[in-house]
Amino acid sequence: MTAVTATEVSDEERGNSQMRPAGGGRFRPSPIGWLARAVIWAGVAYLVLVVPLGQSPTDVQQFTRGVCYAVVALSLNVMLGYVGQISLGHQAFVGVGAFTSAYMVTTQGQSFWMAVFVAAAVGGAQALVLGAVSLRIRGLYFALITLSYGLVAQDNIFEIQELTGGGAGQQAPKPQWFETEWRYYYLCLAFLAIVLYVDWRMMRTKSGRALLALRENPRVASTFGINVRLATLFAFVVSGVFAGLAGALIAHNDTQVSVDVWNFNLALVFVIMTVVGGLRSRWGLVIGGAFFALLPYLIEKIPGFDELLADIPWVPRVLTPEIAPLVIGPLLLLINLIQFPGGIGQQLRPITRWLGGHRFDIHDKGPKEVQITDVRA
Repeated sequence: MTAVTATEVSDEERGNSQMRPAGGGRFRPSPIGWLARAVIWAGVAYLVLVVPLGQSPTDVQQFTRGVCYAVVALSLNVMLGYVGQISLGHQAFVGVGAFTSAYMVTTQGQSFWMAVFVAAAVGGAQALVLGAVSLRIRGLYFALITLSYGLVAQDNIFEIQELTGGGAGQQAPKPQWFETEWRYYYLCLAFLAIVLYVDWRMMRTKSGRALLALRENPRVASTFGINVRLATLFAFVVSGVFAGLAGALIAHNDTQVSVDVWNFNLALVFVIMTVVGGLRSRWGLVIGGAFFALLPYLIEKIPGFDELLADIPWVPRVLTPEIAPLVIGPLLLLINLIQFPGGIGQQLRPITRWLGGHRFDIHDKGPKEVQITDVRA
């Protein structure tokens, strides 16, 4: 039986002798180096876990939304980053997950945990159906199909009053023991950690690594035994599961789901924040998703932030929080495409690898290619 392994190859993995200590051994940080890394990790933990305790409930709710948007970015990255397929209707998957969870709790009287499980399952199911219909289509045509599905959901699915509650929306109370904004924030952090772990484990398997080969060249990948259609469908379902989970978390964070939110503008924000965060960079995606979720909050809370943005050409003099992501996002996207193709993740890679115990290299910009090897099992 033949299996295919696709691995990302960086300069260090190619045997760059300058990245290794004398003697060819593996680099090991000194005790002082580990201490410096521990201090940085402690600072990050303090910022994420301790600082929200001193904030108001409204502010913590915004922080929780940032965590939920990070899950959305990880969801979209499975399709856009790993497989190379763009989804322009991702707000439909997130929105259906939100309404499903709210409906299960409010109308069906189910627990929060059951509602979240069903929302994730529904997200995967709709991705399975849509992906099965469009298995033969790739590239721009696949993006148009997802765009069409997003519009269908916006104009039809979200108009089902039994599911959405009509104009009044659907109530989505917080779960028991997590009624406060602070407790629910930590609950969402736990779900984010689970998604990060699942994504990490998936890309350590042969099936997950095969997705990278599929992204580079589907025809070449198929010659190495990869079922292109099945791999694409697998990635689409995983993306849908993550999106449904994110939608459920967003619904219970807002405690009410409205039909006005899930439109094409939100789909554009999701795509932009994923690309700006950095494809295939988990920490970049988390930061990118959190930044776009918190952008309206930053404009309102940070003194002079809106004035600083107003000095940028093409930015409106009066920048409201509602249009801020659609104005700042394209500007960051242009900068990203011209100067930093790898997004935030590429710029942070020297730091994140240093924190992981590697030698600090300011020129390390990440893998440059995907190498496909034939592995006999």
